[in-house]
Amino acid sequence: MGYSKEIYAEAVAEMEKRKLLSEQELDQRRMILYAKSPRADRIERELVKISVAAGKAVLSGSDIKTQLEQLKQKSLALQNELDGILKSFDYPLNYLEPWYQCEKCRDTGYIDGKMCSCMKNLLRQTAYEQLNRISPLSLCSFESFSPDYYSQDTIAMAGRSTYDYMKAVLKYCKDYAKSFSEDSESLLFQGGTGLGKTHLSLSIAQSVIDKGYGVIYVSAPNILSRLETMQFGGRSFEKVNEEQLLNDCDLLIIDDLGTEFTTKFTVSTIYNIINTRLNSAKPTIISTNLQLKEMQTIYGTRMVSRIVGMLRKVDFYGSDIRQLKRMKRKNS
Repeated sequence: MGYSKEIYAEAVAEMEKRKLLSEQELDQRRMILYAKSPRADRIERELVKISVAAGKAVLSGSDIKTQLEQLKQKSLALQNELDGILKSFDYPLNYLEPWYQCEKCRDTGYIDGKMCSCMKNLLRQTAYEQLNRISPLSLCSFESFSPDYYSQDTIAMAGRSTYDYMKAVLKYCKDYAKSFSEDSESLLFQGGTGLGKTHLSLSIAQSVIDKGYGVIYVSAPNILSRLETMQFGGRSFEKVNEEQLLNDCDLLIIDDLGTEFTTKFTVSTIYNIINTRLNSAKPTIISTNLQLKEMQTIYGTRMVSRIVGMLRKVDFYGSDIRQLKRMKRKNS
């Protein structure tokens, strides 16, 4: 997959940062060891001199077999002595080597001119993070979701109070995030404005990201407007790449479906994204204020049929929590 110059630049900068950090940490370990054992410092200096002497011997062009063998034996003896010093302090034998995050490429991002898997993962993660920067991912958590704003009155459809029902929804979302895997089911959060769909979607996103999965959280209006601008602004290549990210991530969360400006392009695009993920059995969470009949009017029977057949429906009940919070702040 191709990425924008900005994503490449950010990934390269991160890789350079990793490499520099491993080298700085090595310098710190050396200082600690030398303070405990000045002999270790002298051994390392002698090993450097032996390496230089071996190089000069090779360049001299004379009969160097005996000389190189002597240098080799001296080097081995010094290395064995150094290993003994490391063991005496319970340090690993690679204590005086850089500890790279990726030993395969030594944090360069490339092996024999080919991109290392760590660089590919970093590029993908950087692209995810760039998409997520337009979302308020850090603003919500399960801990900040309070069922106390929901009524104790019984609701007919759920057969219990809104308070008890939404406590059960909160628990379900927590369990979903805790046990999330690439085989997790897809969800449809459905209910009126301000009932907590976005809050719990963001909470799931944060929890799943913390587990190391690639998550993209987007609002339908923002992502569809962005893709439409790319398509008709001469950036179709970027659009294809961005859609690929949406299709490939471990969890895609589409918030506020139905609040976007509807065109043939947006309807077709959102269907393709959802359909591709469902065909690949990739977990997807969609939240919407629309009822199924309203969704069918906008997106057509084909898309609604896929959503109903493939996503577990989670209903949200109650009064607009955001209004209740504003009233509480106003009266306090």
